[in-house]
Amino acid sequence: MSNQMWGGRFTTGPDAIMEEINASIGFDYRLARQDIAGSKAHVAMLAATGIVSQADADAIAKGLDEVGAEIESGKLTFSRALEDIHMNVESRLAEKIGPAAGRLHTARSRNDQVAVDFKLWVRDTIDELDGQLRDLQLALVEQAQAHADAVMPGFTHLQSAQPVTFGHHLLAYVEMIARDRGRFRDARTRLNECPLGAAALAGTSFPIDRAATARALGFDRPTANSLDSVSDRDFVLETLAAAAIAATHLSRFAEEIVLWTTPQFGFISLSDKFTTGSSIMPQKRNPDSAELVRGKSGRIIGDLAGLLIVMKGLPLAYSKDMQEDKEGCFDSLQSLSLCIAAMAGMVRDMTPRLDRMKAAAGSGYSTATDLADWLVRTLGMPFRQAHHVTGRIVALAAEKGLELEQLSLEKMQAVEPAITAAVFEVLGVENSVRSRLSYGGTTPDNVRKQAQAWRDRLDGEKSA
Repeated sequence: MSNQMWGGRFTTGPDAIMEEINASIGFDYRLARQDIAGSKAHVAMLAATGIVSQADADAIAKGLDEVGAEIESGKLTFSRALEDIHMNVESRLAEKIGPAAGRLHTARSRNDQVAVDFKLWVRDTIDELDGQLRDLQLALVEQAQAHADAVMPGFTHLQSAQPVTFGHHLLAYVEMIARDRGRFRDARTRLNECPLGAAALAGTSFPIDRAATARALGFDRPTANSLDSVSDRDFVLETLAAAAIAATHLSRFAEEIVLWTTPQFGFISLSDKFTTGSSIMPQKRNPDSAELVRGKSGRIIGDLAGLLIVMKGLPLAYSKDMQEDKEGCFDSLQSLSLCIAAMAGMVRDMTPRLDRMKAAAGSGYSTATDLADWLVRTLGMPFRQAHHVTGRIVALAAEKGLELEQLSLEKMQAVEPAITAAVFEVLGVENSVRSRLSYGGTTPDNVRKQAQAWRDRLDGEKSA
């Protein structure tokens, strides 16, 4: 039996395997709310332009609301034979209001219909993700304010480099997430053009008002080229790219949490809420939440790569390959949402072990740069010479098993006679972080100011 919604050209139904590969209702049911919104805007425009009668438009709108309520309540059973959410909605509408339902599809195609539905869904999801990312920033800022003075090691190559503060470290992720939010906002701005009315690929001969449907659906304007309108998936790619970068940031932080919770680091602890045990080793407390965030980032990156590969060889305009845009997008953005929520929970749950952080901050001669800077600033020594002198002093301290601040003045003067007792004012981890006064530096006063600035900004967003 041919599909009653489009089967006039066909005399028999599809092969079972064709139905299996062709149907998308198993995942595009998520577009139901957006599909109904798009259809209501479309039929309102059809009535306003005289293309359909007001009576038919009213019946269609009322029927769409009823179908939407059935979907929301879970009462509507979707049919794979009807392929997708669009046909399922239209079929149920026809059962409710009769032949008038057939007028809904006037002056549109499933090509522009799915494009507008998907844009609406992506736009809604970006807004939800932005709120989640803001909450994660707020969690980080709260911890940064509480630990602006807490000294910890800063690393390069995962080797102790220079002391920083825990608050400063957390604010680095606040900055990263701000850029993530900016990328999502940019994607939202570019996608906010309405493809409805482009029809299959060439526009329509009906006197439609595309500006009206664009306004009704909250778009800035209609899309300008009908071919591009139905074949563009840049809005998905750009959103997935922003998601992949955000997931990469979350994964980097997750990796640090995994390291910090090990006995070897011991910088933080997580409660039972975000850890699991072992089936065989009773002593274990595993940071599975962080590990899963780290792992899911691979899926999110893979979803972006998958759609890029689908799109790279497609000629204009629509091809059924583009049905592959949705599963990866749904998976990616749902995974990202879960990762953001998990990370915000871990940040609020974590308890810093300040003694372990401070002890580690002084290891590896992390204040050596402070000594070199002092030689430049106080003795007027060229930095390359100061670097060489400091290296010799570090080697001497290492030979004697001492930290730099434990080395006597006489030992330092044996390397460089001009060194005075004032050098001890810059040695030691607290002295080191207090000296980093440059804008964006790790001094506790800077951290407090930056954290408060972020707190004010984020609180302002909530009240706006």
